Amino acid sequence: MVKFMRTILVPALLLGMLIMSAPVQAQFQTNWLSVGSLHNWYISTGAEREHGLVNRQQYGLRWPAIYQHQDSQAAKALWIGARNWTDERGDNFPQKVIHVGPRVSGAGSIFPLEMRMVSKYEEPDVLVQGIPSFQLPVDIDEIDPDLPADRMIINRFNTALGVTVERRIMQFSNEFHDNYHITEYTFTNTGNVNETDAVELPNQTVEDMMIYLQWRYSVNQSTRYTIGNATGWGINTMIDRRGDGLPQHAGEQEQFRAQFAWHGRFPDFTAYHNLGAPIWTPNTVGGFLAASDTTGRLGAYQFVGNVVLHADTSPANPADDPQQPSTMSQVGSDDILNSANDPFNIARMQREYDLMRAGRTTRHAWIVEPTGDFAASNANPSLGTSGGWSAANGFGPYTLQPGESVRIVLAEGASGLSRDAANRIGNAYKLAAGDNNLQIPYTINGQTVSLTKNQWVMTGRDSLFQTFNRAIANYNSGYNIPRPPVPPPVFQVVGGGDGIFLDWEYPSAEEGNIQGFEIYRAANQVDSTYRLIHTAAPGDRFFQDGDATPAGGPIRGRDYYYYITAVGLAAQNTGEGLTPAGPLRSSRYYTQTYDPARLQRPAGDSMGQIVIVPNPYIANARGGLVFDDRRGSDRIAFYEIPRRAKIRIYTELGEHIFTIDHTDGSGDSFWDLYTESRQKVVSGVYIAVIENLDENSPEFGKQIIKKFVIVI
Repeated sequence: MVKFMRTILVPALLLGMLIMSAPVQAQFQTNWLSVGSLHNWYISTGAEREHGLVNRQQYGLRWPAIYQHQDSQAAKALWIGARNWTDERGDNFPQKVIHVGPRVSGAGSIFPLEMRMVSKYEEPDVLVQGIPSFQLPVDIDEIDPDLPADRMIINRFNTALGVTVERRIMQFSNEFHDNYHITEYTFTNTGNVNETDAVELPNQTVEDMMIYLQWRYSVNQSTRYTIGNATGWGINTMIDRRGDGLPQHAGEQEQFRAQFAWHGRFPDFTAYHNLGAPIWTPNTVGGFLAASDTTGRLGAYQFVGNVVLHADTSPANPADDPQQPSTMSQVGSDDILNSANDPFNIARMQREYDLMRAGRTTRHAWIVEPTGDFAASNANPSLGTSGGWSAANGFGPYTLQPGESVRIVLAEGASGLSRDAANRIGNAYKLAAGDNNLQIPYTINGQTVSLTKNQWVMTGRDSLFQTFNRAIANYNSGYNIPRPPVPPPVFQVVGGGDGIFLDWEYPSAEEGNIQGFEIYRAANQVDSTYRLIHTAAPGDRFFQDGDATPAGGPIRGRDYYYYITAVGLAAQNTGEGLTPAGPLRSSRYYTQTYDPARLQRPAGDSMGQIVIVPNPYIANARGGLVFDDRRGSDRIAFYEIPRRAKIRIYTELGEHIFTIDHTDGSGDSFWDLYTESRQKVVSGVYIAVIENLDENSPEFGKQIIKKFVIVI
């Protein structure tokens, strides 16, 4: 195991965004899991409360994360309660409850001890025009090549109850397991009620401990203002369950214990049935949708939720208890007990503890629509509340003697229709003027099926159930699902004059474990459609995306985005964890570019056209005399140069200080004003000798001399 600290490179644009979205709880550490199709943030206090990272209602639980504004999480909560508890001052509480979320921060009750990221691999270097390109900042503390998951956050904290909590949150990049995160919780009676090493309650028994989790789902951010502002806080969220043992649902095939949610009916929206949130006339408030996004595509087709993988029977019996969680219910998201929580208010904690032990109540979705025909439902999911409803699970009661522990394991995931299906089905629905009875055909795996728009949306539930089953199978295998190939550790994209150049690195020792590489490209936007444009052999390390590309080369003036995957061998896929047969691919999220690459200025036609800009270069000048972009202003440009050229730079006295080998086929090249020994130049007159090395040019071999002035 190799441990290291990683320096984070944050482009100026992203840094500005981070500053504008300043953390609400800056004293608590946060980090993201983002190497699969599901991205979510986590905080050192143990639950991702409302506005806990940025002041935005919907933030986190993004799927599919390559697309913008797919956030479906509004708030989470973790409460721990016990009976007959006495604090270090001798004060007794009939019920004691400590809280983090859905609104309170946990300050004074939660004392973070550890928050670190362990990764199977170092974060790949993805560069566009030499600048790091990434969607989210990555902070890796430790590399462990033997880690079963691709990434794991280890979070440990003491609580004012004297229970120390550790949670290990894992993400897998296997393409069939990358849309869920698994969290292993361990609750230990340490007697430590604060952040110090001293143990204040070494002999305290934690009686009838309840562990209470809430999830306020809101599917999803992109359609909030188009369907209605209140959908942003989940007023229309539908919540259903499986595995709660209620007799009226005894015939269900699914045996897992799960809570799940989707974007339900919003009666205030009357233009058409909003299930799936078709986008006909986008509301551009917040920048979540573009004005041109009018095809009718489904904008909120996701199903999100959580499934229990394991819950200890007791501290002495680690076997899974199918009767846990003992509470499976829903709670009003704006219920009075969900804000201003006070761990010293005895009367209120009695009510909170009763809520935690509410048992397995009637399911929210079936209260809203007793027939269970959710595709046809026009009922109001809010049930008259102002904030909608949150899913809630309560585990326990457990009694912990000093030093005893219990363990609970959950998976949280998202799934639904494919993006292509959402686009096509939504478009057909709009073209039919919102006909809710229209049978819309769509082909899946060679089989064409016809369903109504609402029926298609509800098939996302089956997709989420498949996700739950895969998470369960992964856990039961001991996290022994097939490993995808090692991702390329370096992926560089550079726009040139006659193509966009891609090169990558790959460990030679791993070449025997792959059949090659696949390169995908999208035009205009990072979250548009990607198409396979090139297949490379295991030993290849370079590709020029130009006129010879079978799918067509890049067009000047357009933005292009890329990712590369290593393709494994089918024989290495064991099928463990319900993984479908066939070769696996390294995750695109390791090597996705988030900044555009473009064809550069075409090469000059004549050596006599070459110009140096700015000339003179004046360091403290503004207003057009220096460059002002992400690369910084300290550089000069050589324009209209040949496709291939060598530029030698000298002082006025003839001392050679730098050479530029120009090989990308463009008509421009840049110098950052540093010598080859990486010393910043001083003020003076400089000479550039430019030699034409383009063998196809009539001026091949010709040299031209240009002078320029630098004022530092």
